[in-house]
Formats: sequence, C-alpha cells, structure tokens
Amino acid sequence: MKTKSNSFSKSENTVWHRSLVSREDRTILNGHKSVVVWFTGLSGSGKSTIAHKLEKKLHDMGCRTIVFDGDNVRHGLCGDLGFSEKDRHENIRRIGETVKLFLEAGIIVLTAFISPYKSDRKWLRELISSQSFVEVYCSCPLDVCEQRDAKGLYAKARSGIIKNYTGVGSLYEEPENPDIVIDTSVSTIEESVNLIVDYLVNDKKMFLDK
Repeated sequence: MKTKSNSFSKSENTVWHRSLVSREDRTILNGHKSVVVWFTGLSGSGKSTIAHKLEKKLHDMGCRTIVFDGDNVRHGLCGDLGFSEKDRHENIRRIGETVKLFLEAGIIVLTAFISPYKSDRKWLRELISSQSFVEVYCSCPLDVCEQRDAKGLYAKARSGIIKNYTGVGSLYEEPENPDIVIDTSVSTIEESVNLIVDYLVNDKKMFLDK
C-alpha cells in the first residue's frame, strides 16, 4: 500500500474502545487461532475455487471461517471502485482493514483477490502481522488462465472492451517470498487444499492443544 493510504488509518477525534473480550479469549473458545490465508494470482488461476474448497475443509474440521471473494466485495463494500491503480489500492486497503476486524473476532479468513501489487501485499502483511498472515501464490501461466476464462473477461480485455485488465492491460507483480506457492496448472484442487491445511496445522500451529 502506498504511504499516502496510511492517512486513512484513523479518523480525527476518535478513541479506540477496548473490548472486554480479547482475541485470545475467542481463540480459546474456538479451539483454533485466527489467521488470514491471502490468495493472490491472475484471474483464472484458481484462487476462489481453492479458497471455497479450503473453507469447507476447515469448516468440517470444526473451524470458524469466512471467504472474502474479489467479485463479491465489489457488489457492496467496494462497489463504488473501478480498476484504476488508485482504486485497486483502495480496494485492498478496505479489505485489509475489514480482515483485521474478523481476525480479532477469532475467524479464519480466506481471501481471493488478484492483488497485483507487491506494495499492497507488503502493507497487508505489516497491517495484519506475519504471524497471522499466510500468502498463497496461485501460480498459473497466462495462457492456461485464458483457457479457463468462463466469464469471457480475458477475451473482452483482448478486444479492448475492458481496460486495465490484469495480465493483459495491467501488470501483475509476482510475489517474491510467498508462504506457499501452488502451480495450479498441475496441482489438483484437493492437493492444493491439503497442502494449505498441512501448513496451517503444522507450521502455523493453528489448533490449540487439548
């Protein structure tokens, strides 16, 4: 996130009201830690599909979860934003602040956003903290993503109907040090989900010892 976005971090004449129930209290009640699994990658790379399958898996394991999907949030929270660089930064800023609130509520948050800029993803990790942030890069060749283009968005971008579409008219900056990299052109959805669950359980120690 560009530095100028930090000016939105607090309204004037407001004081943070501390809750009587802490994040740690909610962790104990749930039996698991709250983390954000942030999926990034080109459109068509499998972010949303894996995120929703992962949510079902975690739900079946007794976890409290929610998925923030890129298209869905633009039907409400970010419905007034376009796809300019400025609006993309603001889109991620709003999601980041919302995700932070859900983490305090003890929820495992799964997000599926292209989030093409390294600066935004760096800002997110700093906002949320590395302990609670898991960056999953869904790596997939552009031509494969275009073959999967069920919505026809790449075709519209190629024909000039859609401007600034990531991968065609706008740059996607690949993550340099993501926590997990999944080549979704070769890995199955089940393999991808199991890989992430294994990371959460063994590396992030998500579940509390009974």
